[in-house]
Order: sequence, then C-alpha cells, then structure tokens
Amino acid sequence: MASKYSQLDELLKPVVESLGCELWGLDYHAQGKQSMLRVYIEKAPDGVLVEDCERVSRQISSVLDVEDPITGEYTLEVSSPGMDRPLFRLEQYQAYVGEQATIRLRVAFDGRRKFSGILKGIEGDEIVLEVDNEEYLLPFELIDKANIVPRF
Repeated sequence: MASKYSQLDELLKPVVESLGCELWGLDYHAQGKQSMLRVYIEKAPDGVLVEDCERVSRQISSVLDVEDPITGEYTLEVSSPGMDRPLFRLEQYQAYVGEQATIRLRVAFDGRRKFSGILKGIEGDEIVLEVDNEEYLLPFELIDKANIVPRF
C-alpha cells in the first residue's frame, strides 16, 4: 500500500519530481468549503525552501485544475514535512528506526488507538513500536496518522 491517496500520488509525483523535489506525502481533509489538500515535499541535500513550495504549488495547482481529481472547493497547501514529519509510506518508517514516534490508528488495537514510543523496525506490513519496554506490532493499514517526535 503506497498511500491512501494513490491516485493523487500518481498524478502529482511526476510534477513534484520534475521540479527537483520528492513527494513525501499527501493529506486531504474534506470539510465542505474548508477542505484542505496538504502536499508535503522533500528536497535533498539542503531541504525545502519557500521558493520550492511556491513553484510546486503553482505547478500542482495547474495540474489539479486540468485533471480535476477532487470534487468541490478546497485549499492547496505545499510544505516541507518539518521536524515532526508525518510518515505516509512503509519505507519512511524504516528510515526512522530508533526515533520517537506517535501513531494513531483508525480502530482500536489492543484496547487503544494512540501509541507513542520508539520505532524498532518493520516486520512484513507491521510497524514495530516499543512503548514502555513492550513491543507492539501495529498493522500499517490501520494507521490513520504517524509522526516523528522532534528532538531538541
């Protein structure tokens, strides 16, 4: 499972890559006229600049206007994943093994929906998270939202 927005991923990934960035992930919140499509981009080695967000936003906006994959009105926002970066793909979890993460599930697992702990790795399609010296295997398809906890 690449993303819960795989159709949008496929549409926008080549646009973002053509501008020298990586499509980190998408987040869409449908709330009537307050709907929001947030596009996260990454750029190595120096990170994402405001100018990158502006260029990507203009190009994505043009593509979305032509292809019209989202019905109704929405606001488009393009940003970097930031320090508390959200995780969208299985391989992104692997890149942050050893880091503190928060994970919220769509449905309760082992009696709870929210977990906070150390990413230990991936086993098949499950995320291994150590919470209070206990390891949990959280099914990737049940994850609603996951973020890295920044270190200061």
